[in-house]
Amino acid sequence: MPVEVKFCGLTRPEDARVATDLGARYAGVIFAGGPRNLDPARASDVLDGAGPGVDRVGVFGKVSPAEIARIVEEAHLDIVQLHADPSAEIVLEVAEATGARIWAVFRVGGAIADEDIVSLQELWDASDALVLDSNVKGSLGGSGISFNWSGATGLARGRVSPLAVAGGLTAANVAQAIDTLSPDIVDVSSGVESSPGIKDHTRMAEFMDAVGRASVFR
Repeated sequence: MPVEVKFCGLTRPEDARVATDLGARYAGVIFAGGPRNLDPARASDVLDGAGPGVDRVGVFGKVSPAEIARIVEEAHLDIVQLHADPSAEIVLEVAEATGARIWAVFRVGGAIADEDIVSLQELWDASDALVLDSNVKGSLGGSGISFNWSGATGLARGRVSPLAVAGGLTAANVAQAIDTLSPDIVDVSSGVESSPGIKDHTRMAEFMDAVGRASVFR
């Protein structure tokens, strides 16, 4: 199956529309701080630019399930992406509070040991997808730094729910990430920007082309 694409850190409706036109499956906005952070009303306007047929994703840090539920309703989100090292228990609480699909993020700092894979399975089982992102000090995401993909290859075996890969992806390296980890979804933000939150439409198109070519050989 083709690898699905999520364009994240969107701040303009026109960028969300380009994501749809290029064939992206997911459009993401940030509620976790940083230069791409939006309030729920603005996020809803941005995601409306994507139109129908694209799942709307909100990225959250450490926020209460009740607050996440409020934002999900106001921004009309389909998926909640939980950063800040969520536990399986938190994932289940947020799922119950929101009724949304939950993507749990695991931040990778080095090679993932076999014993870590066992503990991660509980988090993965509780979630609708597991997102691997780079563990960069002082940043929950959008750092533009990739992690050691080869150190995470053990996660690709025996998975039940989808695997997403984020962190430092660009048109130049996404094929290597796909070849190494065989993800179901690739998640890009800074790698297709001219400045934080401002997407470069040529880079977006190049990224989609690179994913399409890599998907043929996975």
